[in-house]
This record gives sequence, C-alpha cells and structure tokens, in this order.
Amino acid sequence: MPHPPTRPHTRLPLRRAAVAPLLVCTLTLGAVACEPSAMNGGSGATAPDGTGAAQHQNLAKVRFVTNAGLAAGATYQWIIEPYQAGKFDKDANGRTLALVKAGLAGVFTYNRLRAAVHNAQGDPELAKAVAPLSHRIESLKNLGGRLSKGEVNAGDIGTFQNVINEVKGAGWSVGAMLTDKVPSAAQLKVKG
Repeated sequence: MPHPPTRPHTRLPLRRAAVAPLLVCTLTLGAVACEPSAMNGGSGATAPDGTGAAQHQNLAKVRFVTNAGLAAGATYQWIIEPYQAGKFDKDANGRTLALVKAGLAGVFTYNRLRAAVHNAQGDPELAKAVAPLSHRIESLKNLGGRLSKGEVNAGDIGTFQNVINEVKGAGWSVGAMLTDKVPSAAQLKVKG
C-alpha cells in the first residue's frame, strides 16, 4: 500500500513563528526583573523575614556598586577607548560596528546609572552623596543615540567620562568602592 505524499518542512515555519514570541517574552521578563522598581516591590521596606535596616543599607550599596560598575565598564570599553583609538573617525576601519556598540553602551550606561541612583535611595549616606548627580546623569539620556549615528565630539565623550568619575567619587566618599565591570555585548542589548 503506497503512502500518501507528505509535504516536507510544513511544520518548521510554524514552530519558528511560535518560538519567536516566546523568546521575546522571556527576554522582556528578564529585563524587567533586573529593573530597580522590580526589586523589593519598588519600595524601601525591609523583607518580611525581619531583615534589619543595616542589611537593607548594605544591599543598597551592593546594588549601587554593581550597576555603577557596569555603567563604568561599558563606558570605558565601548565609548572612551574606541574614541581615543580613532575608531569613530569617518575613514576608520570598523567604524560602523564601533558606533553601534558605542550607541548601545551609551543607552546601557544611562540606564544603569539611573538604576544606581535608585539603588542609592536605600542608604541615606549614599543617597545624599549621589543626589547632586541626577541632573548630570540625565545629560547622558540622548547621547547613546547620537553615538550610534556618529554625531558626537570630544566634549560628549568627556561628559560620559566626567559623569562616571563623579559617580565613582560619590560612591567612594561613603565606602561604596566601585570597580569597572565590562558587560558583554549581549548584556548591552538586553538591559540597554
């Protein structure tokens, strides 16, 4: 008895179509879970298990150091160093890729610094130290987009470097020792 002819690979596009929205949802939920408002329900309350104020303050510093360290690492790795190496110059080899990475790093840096300022609210000393920097961090908001288009100059690069140095100084002044932590290119895309 002959078998009826089958249509090869008719189910494959359907599987791909089903997987894509699942992947997008997973990445979106992962990014939302990392946002500062998602941590501790967005409030400054202590955990129901009786965690003390000192532990809450320590956790705030740890989160601040993590987010600010990632911002610093992204800034130096994908913005400052390539700029100093001339990779953003009009005739530079690999310019487009360098600008795309710099643009992603600029957006990532802005988001991580905003998260760091939010984290600092859990520690009164740290909050007081970083409060004056909020307007400086806001000055970075549109620079990521301008970076990706190649529309920045030495002053814009200096702004990134100065803001990072000011955030580091504010953290160090209250014992929150920052070190640069270079995020992967994949982290730039997901969190940035």
